[in-house]
Amino acid sequence: MNQPQLITPRTLKGFRDYPPEVMIPRERLIDTARRVYRSYGFSPIDTPALEYLEILAGKGGEETDKQLYKFQDHGRRWVGLRFDLTVPLARFAAQHINRLGVPLKRYHIAAVWRGENTQRGRYREFMQCDFDTIGTRSNAADVETVLVIHDLMRQLGFEEFTVRVNNRMILSGLLELLGLSDCSAAVLRALDKLAKIGPERVAEEMVSTAGATDEQARQILRLAEISGTNDEVLRQVEPLVSGSATGTEGVAKLKELLDAVAAAGVQEKYVVPDVSIARGLDYYTGTVFETFLDALPDIGSVCSGGRYDNLAELYTKQELPGVGASLGVDRLLAAMEELGMIEKVATTAPVFIPYFDKDRLHDYLKLAAAVRAAGIGVEVFPEPKKLGAQLKYADRRGFRVALIAGEDEFRNATCRVKDLQSAQQQDVPLQSDAADVIAAVKGILG
Repeated sequence: MNQPQLITPRTLKGFRDYPPEVMIPRERLIDTARRVYRSYGFSPIDTPALEYLEILAGKGGEETDKQLYKFQDHGRRWVGLRFDLTVPLARFAAQHINRLGVPLKRYHIAAVWRGENTQRGRYREFMQCDFDTIGTRSNAADVETVLVIHDLMRQLGFEEFTVRVNNRMILSGLLELLGLSDCSAAVLRALDKLAKIGPERVAEEMVSTAGATDEQARQILRLAEISGTNDEVLRQVEPLVSGSATGTEGVAKLKELLDAVAAAGVQEKYVVPDVSIARGLDYYTGTVFETFLDALPDIGSVCSGGRYDNLAELYTKQELPGVGASLGVDRLLAAMEELGMIEKVATTAPVFIPYFDKDRLHDYLKLAAAVRAAGIGVEVFPEPKKLGAQLKYADRRGFRVALIAGEDEFRNATCRVKDLQSAQQQDVPLQSDAADVIAAVKGILG
């Protein structure tokens, strides 16, 4: 009888597996984001991975349409995998807002798909971690978005980062004065590539795809040369949009946002104006945000977003303006790993109990139960193997503490508590409630 041919185990290009040592820090990051979002009153929602193609197509721009995973389902309906969580949110809000009311403050943590070229920290399937406020045009919601980003980065352990903010109305005002309003989408998509391809190639793209002149492209790129304190940047921007009501309003809104963030206690170094930021997606209309790590600026923005006042108008006649941001989970994890911020562990339980006295399984399980009851995770090895082999397993998985007890220890009512990082160990009395053992474990875990 012929043996079936083995299938080579492999993943698709741009997709990846997540073993425990990757998933554990990933889940910790997501748990932190969830905690910060909830602290501001955002509530969770979820939506289907598949949407009707008409819901998704044309909402993120020409480039995003090219990256859409789309196909006909069994009912011969054209459908697509969501490329972000904002467009499904617009559909969700239009469908459910009458029941939910406004403002709707939601967060959504889920996978999205884009058929783009892979890069450092970026895959074709990746997790987004969004929060948005729907149903208000108030600049206070934009301010709160910045505050959430700031708190999130600090809670994740970052001390050196910059949230760069702009208002699309400033760019729209400048394009209006330059006579480029009709091709603003192409201009802004080119400008969004400034950090990736540099000013010369951005200028060339503005000329070739948007029809701008060399002088018009130069005028737009002057925005990237503006620097100084927050007040100095705003003073330099004002004359560039003088004569445009839209641009002047954009400067005023940006100043209002920066003043409010400062009033909330955020240091100026964390939130700075950058009037060259455009954000590539076509649906942004006002404030836009990008967050960069000072130690790794080349990795790109790790938390981006902005205001989109017109997105839901395709699904409802009701006005549903919104503002929000998305945390790039995989990109940020790649940065944290590069910066040595991720502890290499493959277990969610800090305590390990080796099972090497085959007649004492019930005692090991009783000890584990007592430690778990104190709120500390414990893993008991499933087979009575030699102690040395089990401790090698514990080191490989990244346990912090081993509770070692064999025939002699049980007879003397003691337990050896070993710090697996320092290799220091102590013999501790073993009572029925394991109180002294638990105290010793807590002392090691801090």
